[in-house]
Amino acid sequence: MIRVIELSSAPDPGLVALPGVIVAHGPPFDEYWLQSATFTLSEQSCADRRVITVDSVSEALAELTRRCTQWPQASTVCDDVLRCLDPHGATSTGVVTESLAYSTLQGGPEFARWLAARGPATMPHAADPVQVQRDNDTLRIRFNRPERHNAFCTETRAALLEALTVAQLDPSITAMVLSGNGPSFCSGGDLAEFGTFADPGSAHLARTRHSPALVLDELTARLGHASRAKVHGRVLGSGLEMAAFCGWIEAEHDSVFGLPELGLGLIPGAGGTVSVTRRIGRWRTAYLVLSGQTIDAHTALAWGLVNAVGSAQ
Repeated sequence: MIRVIELSSAPDPGLVALPGVIVAHGPPFDEYWLQSATFTLSEQSCADRRVITVDSVSEALAELTRRCTQWPQASTVCDDVLRCLDPHGATSTGVVTESLAYSTLQGGPEFARWLAARGPATMPHAADPVQVQRDNDTLRIRFNRPERHNAFCTETRAALLEALTVAQLDPSITAMVLSGNGPSFCSGGDLAEFGTFADPGSAHLARTRHSPALVLDELTARLGHASRAKVHGRVLGSGLEMAAFCGWIEAEHDSVFGLPELGLGLIPGAGGTVSVTRRIGRWRTAYLVLSGQTIDAHTALAWGLVNAVGSAQ
């Protein structure tokens, strides 16, 4: 369900009592609705992180309505999770909350519909999904499935966790750089692997007990800006979610950022409701998920999603 609030009509604030996606549009901007809405659309440029500037409000609303109607459960759950999140709270709490919601959707009809439309898929073996190199006190970690734009899979997660654990346990490592080989940093979860877990409960335990997000967050707490991601090409889904946990993100000019999980009947599941929200706020995070739109490197810089735009090689 999506409700549209036209700010110029001064709607009744009591409308926000019911949960669900609320998209406001203006100007004029009303502080109550800027804060309470899922996000606000405007055709006028606005630096407020609660406002999304679009070329056409009417076209954006039509597309958002179509998507929220097609995936009503995932849209509403996304809104619920982002509203519940305390961006200053414990990362583990946010990751567990996100994962429980994700698992709920994995057991729902919208994800089942996507799986049926995709049909059977064969998961290729990832022989060397992550490359690790120590350079003095710097640990360099590179995703290494270039032929699949470094799509994230179970083997990648295991290798990444092993590499991150080295940095976590070795105090002589004072810097970490996460990057990717080939045309992209990471295009998100490998779609061929989706639906292979026996049940949503097992998937939840795997996500939360073997979470690169939590280790990246711990490393960033220790290393600060020396915990870096250098990104280029596709920076989508779990790729963006993990990079956002780093203390500093440098993007190549060709970088494209997005959270496409709604199209699968899901929400971000690699910690993105925590990491991305901390960088750009719940409103712009909700927009990326619900709209399915991608943004370029310079928009990401203006939003605070990345720290610098330059060479990522």
